[in-house]
Amino acid sequence: MKEDLSNIFPMSKTKTLKGTRRLIREKILQIIFSYKVSETDLDLLFSHIFSRDFNFGDNEEKILKNKLLKPDEVFELEADVPILWTAFEVEFAQQLLRKTLDNSSMIDEKLKSTTSNWDFDRISLIDRILIEIACAEFISFSEIPTKVTMNEAIDIAKKYSTDKSGIFINGILDSMLNSFKKEGLVNKAGRGLKDSKE
Repeated sequence: MKEDLSNIFPMSKTKTLKGTRRLIREKILQIIFSYKVSETDLDLLFSHIFSRDFNFGDNEEKILKNKLLKPDEVFELEADVPILWTAFEVEFAQQLLRKTLDNSSMIDEKLKSTTSNWDFDRISLIDRILIEIACAEFISFSEIPTKVTMNEAIDIAKKYSTDKSGIFINGILDSMLNSFKKEGLVNKAGRGLKDSKE
């Protein structure tokens, strides 16, 4: 007699996910990483990584129905669930990508001076990109609290980078944020943000 294992090893029945800012930041990390290592056209990467369309046919459903998936297979399947982005989220993603790339040279120079005891080239590319994304949010997105930006960068680092990346990024972003504030580059506005110590 075959035991029903669907409650012990549930497979998501979800065909789509709703977009979130966390997912946007993850996708921007993936796009910039791909761009830096492959020099593929940025619009093509954005289209492929951010706006992927999937077609799950009946055959896949039948194959997967009675299959016990390995963790890697579950992760891959979940990664392929299409995300339903709102127009506002797409616009935010495009702005975040543009602001990150536009400011990357300046941010990298600031990072080099902040990490003068480190060999810049030994900082992982993922960590550098996460720092660039967070710094772009610090200086270009007045409505996002700096604590939110820092927490997001740390959490994404834990998912995509090394075990120690979260601690490293936290320390670096704290120093860089203080430097940006002294230079008058961080201007937060809106409820709970203006004139706050954050």
